[in-house]
Amino acid sequence: MFEKYGYFETAEEINKKATELLAAGDKTGVMELAKENGIEEEIADIFCSGSGEIDYICDDETAAIGKIDIEVVELQPQEIFKDWVEYIKASILKDKNIAIAVRKKDKSLKECISKILLWSFKNSYDVDKDIIKAAQKENKNIPDNIRLGIPGMGTVKKMIREYFLTDK
Repeated sequence: MFEKYGYFETAEEINKKATELLAAGDKTGVMELAKENGIEEEIADIFCSGSGEIDYICDDETAAIGKIDIEVVELQPQEIFKDWVEYIKASILKDKNIAIAVRKKDKSLKECISKILLWSFKNSYDVDKDIIKAAQKENKNIPDNIRLGIPGMGTVKKMIREYFLTDK
């Protein structure tokens, strides 16, 4: 991630670099910068076109979602983890402060999900025996004792907010 142009903490930094590249006539560089930061190719194309339609390639929200999208490629989240990623994206679109915080070097999707997972283990509970027995009718390999600790949507959204808006 971020090998060619390095890591940018703000949309402003990304836009400044894109403007520098475009001023130097390096449209390929602008496209590479956009790809490296998860910014849609179509937006970079319009920026490079010189039409004047847009004079930047990202705002705080698209820069943050771009970072999350780049991290998703590396992590390959599945099932509930995908839901958590979508909650993060919704939080970015809902709160500009979260969008800004997501781009910080000390914040990452991996760490945010690890905090939620840690909460899951700390707050696990015994699954009701009747539920386990019903499941065992379908699959005899299910153990007699199961603990579960998946947080609800409200808890996860609160944890996402706290993670991104709290300094380490």
